[in-house]
Amino acid sequence: MFGYHGRFLEVDLTRRQTRDLPLTEDFCRKFVGGATMAAALVNDRVAPGLDPLGPDNPLVMATGPFTASPLPMVSRYAVGAVSPLTGFWGEATSGGVFPFRLKGSGWDGLIVTGRADRPVYLYLKDGVAEIRDAQAFWGLDSYAVQDALKADTGDAEASVAAIGPAGEKLIKYACIMNDAGRAAGRCGLGAVMGSKNLKAVAASGRKRPPSADPGRVAELAKEAVSLISGHLVSLALKEYGTNMYMDMGMVLADTPARYFTGSVFPAQALTGQAFRKKYRITNYACRGCPIGCGREVNEFKPGLKVDGPEYETVAAFGPLVGNTDLDLIVEANHRCNVHGVDTVSAGVSIAYAFYLFEKGGLTRDQVGFDLGWGNGPAALKLLDLVLNQEGIGVLVSQGTLAMAKALGRDEGEAAQVKGLEFPMHDVRSFHGQALSYATGPRGACHLKGDYYNIDLGNMVIEYMILPGDRLVSEGKGEPAAKYQSYKDLFDALTLCKFAPLEPTRVAAMLGALTGWAVTPEELLAMGDRSVTLKRMLSAKFGVNRSLDRLPAICARALEEGATAGITPDLDRMLDEYYAYRGWDPATGLPTQAKLAELGLTAGTPS
Repeated sequence: MFGYHGRFLEVDLTRRQTRDLPLTEDFCRKFVGGATMAAALVNDRVAPGLDPLGPDNPLVMATGPFTASPLPMVSRYAVGAVSPLTGFWGEATSGGVFPFRLKGSGWDGLIVTGRADRPVYLYLKDGVAEIRDAQAFWGLDSYAVQDALKADTGDAEASVAAIGPAGEKLIKYACIMNDAGRAAGRCGLGAVMGSKNLKAVAASGRKRPPSADPGRVAELAKEAVSLISGHLVSLALKEYGTNMYMDMGMVLADTPARYFTGSVFPAQALTGQAFRKKYRITNYACRGCPIGCGREVNEFKPGLKVDGPEYETVAAFGPLVGNTDLDLIVEANHRCNVHGVDTVSAGVSIAYAFYLFEKGGLTRDQVGFDLGWGNGPAALKLLDLVLNQEGIGVLVSQGTLAMAKALGRDEGEAAQVKGLEFPMHDVRSFHGQALSYATGPRGACHLKGDYYNIDLGNMVIEYMILPGDRLVSEGKGEPAAKYQSYKDLFDALTLCKFAPLEPTRVAAMLGALTGWAVTPEELLAMGDRSVTLKRMLSAKFGVNRSLDRLPAICARALEEGATAGITPDLDRMLDEYYAYRGWDPATGLPTQAKLAELGLTAGTPS
């Protein structure tokens, strides 16, 4: 097989056993890799009633056929399991060096089941796997444990993906950190690792599967580097990182303020330029990336270098709580990284507490101090309560939906879809994005179809996904579904979402690596299969059309900014979306005919 090792490492932590799980070429072509292959493996092993924090929840780390190849922007891996935050399918991806090392260890990924009787970590190198004791490392933060395990292995080339204290404490939105500050951030998969007493995975090695046509791969890689390097968005990302968008987001009413109840704020105080002006910032790149969108704030405190913050974090701890204090945002970001929590869910949950305090849903006696828009120190103090699992922080650490239920509030106040908190793009601003949030395979997600990019002027001509009026809902269903499928495929290949590559080029890359004759139409079908597979997986736990909805707090028309008086027509878009997907419009579930067309069944994908 070209492009794959053709095997996963299967780890049973309860029995402390490992074995190889062979992958057939048919299975690889059907489910590609990354998050899609993870979903296929998990789907075979879970049933309704599963406890996401129980030993039977499989945790998968998966690379794809692109990973560790000469192509640019492919050093990514996916993590998948049933999410403890949402109760449905959960996935996250991360970059850095770890994806190269994971595939270089001699496997395409690993699947972990069971629960160790005491803390352990996995060490994978050149086709040999060890389950090692990690008792001495339990309690270390996510940075310290990476350094400690590199020293423990004595392997200078090892890269480590680990949980911090948040994962150990089973915080519902704990993440997995690798290569210092890179994060597989969403869905609480760090808590799944913690529930298994798995502190980390250390990977090393340079085993790379052969390519079907190495010369063509090299040619395509060279072309792609040139195309990516000269792209306008790539240049902006290199200069300012993802926070290049802050001021544009405010102008378009796309960056939410005051817990999604506003859109106007002093954006100039929070831009990438503002960060550049105040701090000495350097950028860094994942292995093989010509952009380098990662930020490092140097000497934030004596001897301290802080990873990030990215746009999502700046918005979550900035305008979402009415804060413009850059020092506080950098500090909040760093504490999240050290403990290992998702900055999006953490920031949105804290902002919900601010909103509740304003509305009388939380009192000073319950919180212990006052919350009010613009009170940055209070946001940081509340974050500490979350991280330390103290007082009201215990509830806030469970996410907005759990907060609303526990406090007897209307669930429409919880800024989430299927339990996953909203990212920092406002659905009133881009109606195609609203649909992507409502139907996203893991819940509210701007990366599972970043449709705002389409209506900002980008396009995928081969699939007739073209820019339109961002404030119009009619006609968005089919192109948003296609774009969601195409971008879902990136997490299978694995390919960074910032890679501005058209389907014909991606198909050629996959063909040169694997030897498969792949057309752009087949690529789209692969993406359709991926989205549908994840839908069927989540359907085991209750997902249907009734959960494809937007919370009122995020969809209700605003009285200010560029979207004043405007709200998306979700039902209209959903009907168009289901028609394209071949899903029953009444249930929102795939029809038997669609499952047969995609080679899936309701019970198992394999």
